[in-house]
Amino acid sequence: MSETMIRPYGDTLNDGMVQLSFTLPVENGPKARKAAEIYVSKLNFKDIAVVHAERIADNFTFFVVYARAVPTLDYSEVKPAEVEIEAMSFSEINRLIKSKLNRPLTVVGATIGSDAHTVGIDAIMNMKGYNQDYGLERYPHINACNMGAQVSCEALIEKALELNADAILVSQTITQRDVYIRNLTELVELLKTENLRDRFILIAGGPRVTNDLAKKLGYDAGFGPGTVPSSVASFLIVRILEKM
Repeated sequence: MSETMIRPYGDTLNDGMVQLSFTLPVENGPKARKAAEIYVSKLNFKDIAVVHAERIADNFTFFVVYARAVPTLDYSEVKPAEVEIEAMSFSEINRLIKSKLNRPLTVVGATIGSDAHTVGIDAIMNMKGYNQDYGLERYPHINACNMGAQVSCEALIEKALELNADAILVSQTITQRDVYIRNLTELVELLKTENLRDRFILIAGGPRVTNDLAKKLGYDAGFGPGTVPSSVASFLIVRILEKM
């Protein structure tokens, strides 16, 4: 096998071994375990072993399965899904804003719709930041307005216009039934309706947000789990200077 052709690693290189976990709407028992094995085989796995089956409710069973993946992947053809930006330090970002933008950079952020989770937007915007990386409120040359959770798209846009913001940050944590996609789409469509889409740098973030998804929905960038504030700040100042 070529060095660029890869499969999952279990006991030996490229042996294809993986661990899967899932729930089926069946009562636990021999028939349920066989159903789990057959289902995994339909996913193009071989050497399947159902190593754990546990009843979690009436007619629901949780399974853990070991199996061998068949396909290989050419790693040389893989393109990163994350934002490709050279992250700068706290000091570098502030110097760049001061010397090149010649004014404070203004950012408005919120969790929109019915989503009441603020952990994502707080990690990026609150002064303490995340993972020993200062939040945007800590930057002396950034005006950061965190509107919190359950903010309507209309209210978010109104605040961005009021503050003459350069960028809007949107966080979405709830993902059931793709509600995050509907919420993110609603904001973009409203901005387009009011001819304001090009007025702001638009960034989305959340546990299931990728840069590819965000750009597909009409955002400038998307940041997923583990993103630190300086990565967002680096992207913002570089993109704003590019627009200038």
